[in-house]
Amino acid sequence: MHRVEIVQLLVSAVHRFEGRPSDGAPALPEAELVTTAQVRAGLGIVGDRYFNRPAHRNASITLMAAERFPEGLAAGADLRLTRRNVLLRGVNIDAYVGATVSLDCGTGPVVLAVRRAARPCAWMDTTLGPGAQRALRDRGGVRCRPLSDGTLTVGPAEFTVVEPAPAED
Repeated sequence: MHRVEIVQLLVSAVHRFEGRPSDGAPALPEAELVTTAQVRAGLGIVGDRYFNRPAHRNASITLMAAERFPEGLAAGADLRLTRRNVLLRGVNIDAYVGATVSLDCGTGPVVLAVRRAARPCAWMDTTLGPGAQRALRDRGGVRCRPLSDGTLTVGPAEFTVVEPAPAED
């Protein structure tokens, strides 16, 4: 267990990146950045576009590490631009694919099964700048299934590996 910081939380009821990246980025409302998010086991973040969507139940919450932003893009560590839900500082979350982890902001742990990498898409070049998609390959965050109900809040949190990823042969 160690201390991390939840830098930002994004709860967006709509999928904002539609059409083609060459059409330009849509307006990204400030109101989607919140200070508190309610998590429901097996469903996701209440109010988010992936909440209770059968196709996304195993990947309804996305986490990203602020430190993993490539040099020159760090100022772009804004969840509205990456469309991830939780921006963390203090842990390389990309290294935990296959593990079960928890984040505790002081109200009890939110347990997450880290299912797979969240691959960056072509929109990253539009929202963050040219070359961002390639630069964020293997560092674009992770997709998780929530295993417990709880609350995430911006600020300090305890990060714990509940169950490590299975060893690779």
